[in-house]
Amino acid sequence: MQPHVMKAMHDWRMSWDDQQFAAQQAFTAAFPALTPADKCQCFGPTLRWEKTGEGQGKVCLDDHGRATIEFERVPKVAVGHALKETWGADWFDEGPGGFAEAEPGTYHYEDEQTYAEYEFDVHEDGTVTFGIAYVKIDDIVTILDELEQALAEHRAA
Repeated sequence: MQPHVMKAMHDWRMSWDDQQFAAQQAFTAAFPALTPADKCQCFGPTLRWEKTGEGQGKVCLDDHGRATIEFERVPKVAVGHALKETWGADWFDEGPGGFAEAEPGTYHYEDEQTYAEYEFDVHEDGTVTFGIAYVKIDDIVTILDELEQALAEHRAA
């Protein structure tokens, strides 16, 4: 490979690494419980969290610069608040009260234009396990921020 091409590739790689680091900083600013995972679990940087009574999960980046969030057993009221603030109620056919009032079951949506995938499992115990995959980093940051605010209110209650 020619030296100027090697330098250009090196510069691109350094810029890409900076973008990934900045995305991780945005994720943790929005949701401070996230910490770097011991190993990559999504073909890119992975952050994990676990908090008794609030759930657990991960946020990661893939090699295309898209973000994925997979959270388990998060209080339904907090998930409902975060999603209602982000997209409004009934976006995923969960009903006019949003996920905070959704009946137990699985709600799934695929965006054919962006290839994003959304899946929410509302459990009988008042928690939700959900995955939002292949979306823009700013969308995940928005959801994380709203979820952190809702969990903070839940803690204070």
